[in-house]
Amino acid sequence: MKQVTTLFLKVAVIFIGIPVLALCIFLVPELGNLAAKLLPDFSSIKYFVSIIFYASAIPFYFALYQAFKLLRHIDKNEAFSELSVNALKKIKQCAITISILHVLVLPLFYLFADKDDAPGVIFVGLIVPFASLVIAVFAAVLQKLLKEAIDIKSENDLTV
Repeated sequence: MKQVTTLFLKVAVIFIGIPVLALCIFLVPELGNLAAKLLPDFSSIKYFVSIIFYASAIPFYFALYQAFKLLRHIDKNEAFSELSVNALKKIKQCAITISILHVLVLPLFYLFADKDDAPGVIFVGLIVPFASLVIAVFAAVLQKLLKEAIDIKSENDLTV
């Protein structure tokens, strides 16, 4: 049963990466062009926006790799190990990095909302940073719980 569950989660991790790849291929260049149209005075804004979004894809895929690694540790019955704690720590750091990078692009969402007179666009721009922070907090909680469980397990092993 455990193998089927982790296999399902591994497939889910792979399928989570596909839409982000599609967004990087199709949407990021359009966002760069839109930023260039909104701010014609800043000629390098197109490249800044593209770099920020592409740079945030790197920690995203690294976090997916760490999640995949974590599932492999579970398959090998190494879930309660320092390797799992380190994977959760790296996932937390990646989520914080993604959130910071997307906060840097929030002024662009403000300019777009101001130009189109659509204040809801700002909330759309807050989705990714907020979701990343939620993931970071969740990973931090899991990391702490797992570390405490490992400590309790090592104490019990020393007692016996």
